[in-house]
Amino acid sequence: MDRVSGSWLYRVKQWMYRGGRPNWLARAMNRVSAWQFSTGFLAPGNWVTLEVVGRRSGRTVSFPLVAVDHDGGRYLVSMLGEQANWVRNVRAAGGRAVLRRDHRQSVLLAEVPVAQRAPILRHYLDKAPGARPHVPVRRGAPMAQFAQIAADYPVFQVLPAPGHAARSGGRG
Repeated sequence: MDRVSGSWLYRVKQWMYRGGRPNWLARAMNRVSAWQFSTGFLAPGNWVTLEVVGRRSGRTVSFPLVAVDHDGGRYLVSMLGEQANWVRNVRAAGGRAVLRRDHRQSVLLAEVPVAQRAPILRHYLDKAPGARPHVPVRRGAPMAQFAQIAADYPVFQVLPAPGHAARSGGRG
């Protein structure tokens, strides 16, 4: 179902991320979601938890995200745009991160050039309903509309980390 800007759920989601930053409720829900996504408990297969070193704290920070597969690649998209903490942390970490979904996988996140983002953004809105209130283009809109906003929404391709084999099994 497409977003309806007047719906109460749409307004609540916008309130939770007013100014592009999560409020207290969104932060609490994100902690629960990060656990849920990393364990795979009652979660679709494309829900993952991103772990990245915080650029200021130096501690590992976890973010629940929706990964999308598109044209043979796997991608992470920032529904909150350039100001999302995880985007800043990934850039500061040189793209080094860990994805969790039943197991830990060391990855390298490579930023996708703006000119290549539109089809990924369009596919992302199909797969990530929670992102729809935060992206100013309707799901299924013409590609040209996605191209107009592509510079505002970072997209990262998930690549295997050089010299790191994925650890399988377990929930750690």
